[in-house]
Order: sequence, then structure tokens, then C-alpha cells
Amino acid sequence: MVGSCGDNVRVNQPFLVDYGKNITIGNDVVVNMNCTFLDTGKITIGSKVLIGPDVKIYTAMHPKEADSRFAKDEAGNTFVVTLAAPVTIGDDVWIGGGAILLPGVTIGSHSIIGAGSIVTEDIPEYSMACGNPCTVKKKVEK
Repeated sequence: MVGSCGDNVRVNQPFLVDYGKNITIGNDVVVNMNCTFLDTGKITIGSKVLIGPDVKIYTAMHPKEADSRFAKDEAGNTFVVTLAAPVTIGDDVWIGGGAILLPGVTIGSHSIIGAGSIVTEDIPEYSMACGNPCTVKKKVEK
């Protein structure tokens, strides 16, 4: 179901993916139930990562300009334009339930993302971050 998977990985069901093949999971990872990973782009999950229930990881996005969101192929058929930006999660990260990671973000190693947070920008390593938008609240002890 995923591109590559380390040892001692548990993915609880239901687990929804777009393609699956663009997801890399390290060792000792738990993905709790009802997670959705839209892997139009690459999703990289480090080792010793805990992902809470209902977490959404999105790599897919659409153009910001309204006129660019739909296009036509040579036959004149209309299609939706989809872009992608990778999401990277470092080692020893805990992502709380209901968090949403938007395209292009990196979560630094040893960080905690609070439940219900919407991550719109990179979070540095050793950070405790939460909110909408998710911001660093304090540093995590090394």
C-alpha cells in the first residue's frame, strides 16, 4: 500500500491514500486510524514517529489563480490542474490527532504537533507547535 516501509510499523484502518507509492515510512512508526495521505507528491515519514487519528497529510494543491485551475487537453476535454509539493516528517515526531499538514511543509525531528493544528509552514526540529495556523510555542528538551 506504500512505496517503502521500515520495520515495526503499524497502520490502523481505515487508512486512505491517493497513490500510496509516493509514501516512505521509517522504522517504529504508528499511524492511527482514519488517516488520509494524499500522496500526489512525496510523503517522507522518519523513524519513531507517532501519527494520531484523523491526521491528514496533503501534497496535492491547485493553482491560486482561478483561471488556471482548469485546462483543456488536445481533444478539448476539461480537466483539473493539480500541483504537488512534498511533505517531510523527521525522526521522533509526534503528530496529534486531527492535525492537517499542507503541501510543502517539513516537520523537524523531535517535534510535537498539537492536536487539531493546521501546519502551513515548516516547523523546526525540537519544537512544540500548535494552532491554526500552527506556530512554535516552545522548544522541546533535547
